[in-house]
Amino acid sequence: MGTDLHELLRSLRVWDPEVTELPPFDPAGAPAEPLALFTSWFAEAVTAGEREPHTMTLSTADEDGLPDARIVMLHGADEHGWSFATHATSRKGRQLNARPFAALTFYWPTLGRQVRLRGPVSVAPAAEARADLHARSTGALAAALTGHQSETLPSLETLATASSAAWDEAGSNPAAESPTWTLYRLRPDEAEFFQGDARRRHVRVAYRRREEGGWSRGLLWP
Repeated sequence: MGTDLHELLRSLRVWDPEVTELPPFDPAGAPAEPLALFTSWFAEAVTAGEREPHTMTLSTADEDGLPDARIVMLHGADEHGWSFATHATSRKGRQLNARPFAALTFYWPTLGRQVRLRGPVSVAPAAEARADLHARSTGALAAALTGHQSETLPSLETLATASSAAWDEAGSNPAAESPTWTLYRLRPDEAEFFQGDARRRHVRVAYRRREEGGWSRGLLWP
């Protein structure tokens, strides 16, 4: 295969029926609040064989209001919000401290679905952050202990030395602490569910949180 970008783009198929199933989605049957629909869709993505359905794009803004985005892992979702974790001293941690609002985007191509969430972000209690970290793998703990996220790295050798020491500590002390490791929760004010359609009659259902409580729900043009 060549490396010409335009040729590569023209060769790609959107929602190839050999690997993609576009299930029907009747918005009239959608639940009254987005968490229930997200939970259902997430389970269906797992069943469909989506390889990493818990990966999501976290979008933030810096001190000047300029956008930034990166892929992170979903750590949970409940009535308190959708949770993820990082170092408070990282770029995204600093951005969230300056502007505690963010957006999350999930894309599950196997089903032609995406979910978008937007709202304020809060910091979970430190005890919950510690419990979350220590419930994860040794590798995740080692990465957290390595630290220095988003700082300038002098060399790959420097990273290898710090990572090796962190792996040793994580292996010998599974309860090791990472002081800057922080659990965040995004409590959405808006949630959108997108179901792709082969004839491009995509179904978009938008939820908006009401000030008096509960959610409003409506359709958007694709």
